[in-house]
Amino acid sequence: MERAGDNPWPEWPKVYRLDYGQEEAAAMFGSDPRVYLTTAKKFVGDEAGQVKEAHSSKSSGSGTTKASSCRRKFPARTRCGPAQLVLLAMGFLGPEQPLLDALGVQRDPRSNVKADYGNYATSIKGVFAAGDCRRGQSLIVWAFHEGRVAARACDQYLMGATDLP
Repeated sequence: MERAGDNPWPEWPKVYRLDYGQEEAAAMFGSDPRVYLTTAKKFVGDEAGQVKEAHSSKSSGSGTTKASSCRRKFPARTRCGPAQLVLLAMGFLGPEQPLLDALGVQRDPRSNVKADYGNYATSIKGVFAAGDCRRGQSLIVWAFHEGRVAARACDQYLMGATDLP
């Protein structure tokens, strides 16, 4: 695999690769399982409310211009396929602002909930915040850690003492 002329070292190499799990799926199902430049349009459920079908729209083309990172507009191709499970992977754009507005919670300059590390108490008595809504987008291990320490702070607040580690 060779680098493209517009992808010199030390930039991360933009080369097509299959991981072992993708190789296994390609061998089992006959093609690369990854799908790019696709947007889910709707999900259809059965009588029991379980997902049975996914409708998506796929653009053709490279998707980005060299001069800017904005997406080009390409004609869309719509497809429909069976589905048993839908997993949504979305970028984090910050906590839901309408909820914070309704609560009247103070925010930091990046629109996250303002709560000090360690006690996790917000500007509203009895309301605590931890993880991404307090720190901003971060690693999942921080969310686990902050969730546990926030649980301890909540226990301390509610019970007056805590046995939580």
